Amino acid sequence: MTTPENVPPVLIIPLRAGEQQDMEAPGKPDSARQLVLALVFGIAFGFLLQKGGVARYEVLMGQFFLTDFTVIKVMLTAIIVGMLGIFSLRALGLVELHVKPTHYAANIVGGLLFGVGLGLLGYCPGTGVAALGQGNCDAIAGIIGLMAGSYLYAETSGYVASTIQKIGSRGEITLPELLGIRLSIFLAAFVPALVLALFALARLAP
Repeated sequence: MTTPENVPPVLIIPLRAGEQQDMEAPGKPDSARQLVLALVFGIAFGFLLQKGGVARYEVLMGQFFLTDFTVIKVMLTAIIVGMLGIFSLRALGLVELHVKPTHYAANIVGGLLFGVGLGLLGYCPGTGVAALGQGNCDAIAGIIGLMAGSYLYAETSGYVASTIQKIGSRGEITLPELLGIRLSIFLAAFVPALVLALFALARLAP
């Protein structure tokens, strides 16, 4: 089961000085470096999920019952830091962004599947792995479902691409482009709005 949390809308490709970026094919020298980086950042991500408390069943369920807003606080903080970091690195020429195409129908169906799975299990794929790492054996069912869903999607990806992904396809579009405003104006308005939302949650959350 793919999720908005674990499949980011933007792929960040680091560039070396004077290098023209291209997608490395498996087996090339850079593939090993990318795998090592993926392992390092994956471990760091899991560590931060666990330390942030979002690998706990009661915290995740508390978001649905509006009794614990830890999850949304963590997500808003990640969006703010990630947004500023990604676009700053791109402005410095250190990364190149590859935006994932938008498909309205597929995104809606995927979001519904993600929500139902999270509500039934109490974990999403990322937090489920972190929960298993801290000893929560109830996350095993989610890990099995994750592997089964990934296999099923791989086997049906051709059919999905030729059917549901063609409905509401908008291509590689970002929020500033969708709203028809410049990136700098969007960041100047959106980042402070998210920061205010964080402060409001801190004051109003039970």
